[in-house]
Amino acid sequence: MKKRKVAFVTGASRGIGKACAVSLAQAGYDVAVSARTMTDGTARLDDGITPVPGGLDTTVEKIVEAGREGHPIQMDLLDRQSVLDAADEAIEHFGRIDVLVNNAIYQGPGAMLTIEDLDDAYLNQLFEGNVFAQLGLIRYLLPTFIDQGGATIVNMISATAFTTPPGKIGSGGWGVGYAMSKSAFERVAPLLMVEHGEEGIIAYNIDPGHVITERQVAKRKEKEYIAFPSAPPEAIGAAVAWLVEDPLAPEGYAGTIVNAQRETKRRGLLPGWPE
Repeated sequence: MKKRKVAFVTGASRGIGKACAVSLAQAGYDVAVSARTMTDGTARLDDGITPVPGGLDTTVEKIVEAGREGHPIQMDLLDRQSVLDAADEAIEHFGRIDVLVNNAIYQGPGAMLTIEDLDDAYLNQLFEGNVFAQLGLIRYLLPTFIDQGGATIVNMISATAFTTPPGKIGSGGWGVGYAMSKSAFERVAPLLMVEHGEEGIIAYNIDPGHVITERQVAKRKEKEYIAFPSAPPEAIGAAVAWLVEDPLAPEGYAGTIVNAQRETKRRGLLPGWPE
């Protein structure tokens, strides 16, 4: 009997997370997906008014269309227990997790603040939502991963972790707290390989580059980073599916930063992109 392959993708109600979940389903994975937004049409921007498309219900629909099973789980990165409960529910439902995609990030107030405006409360939220929650999830699942003979962990980072912005916030720049948190998270994958690579753990960092997501469009910021190459979320999902499925990928990419747009382009992973 062929073993079921299972992925757990966080922050999968829209954007990159949704694309990763669908690409993994197309690659033969059943997928547990988590986010705050369960139902399409219920999410709003920080102003509480502007709608943001996407929900786990529509993500699961796409997974089912790909011929696999999807399971939606509500999760809030700032509620650590909900993060651990989500892991328990994914395993309880599917019996195992072979691929963990840490895509969810904190997108609340504080992410786009200057050094002088960034107070400790905002900084703590950024690190809880972009570093501590993800690290807690990895630590929680690690014994299970080792017991089952291994797993692949994909951490979504950002070029802000290692790039100086071309301008100030509003002119192609980003908040220092967000950049600090993504830089800290980048260190997790290579250390996982050092500490647990011999136990079957494979870890990657994904640099998605500038991706035009539903949230960016809702904020009318899709053209703010015009100096950077842009891609649809599906280009990042295709790169993630290739990484976890190619048996030779760990030899050259494990523990490193993988430029998703570059790999998708040069390997032709997304037909029709770039045009």
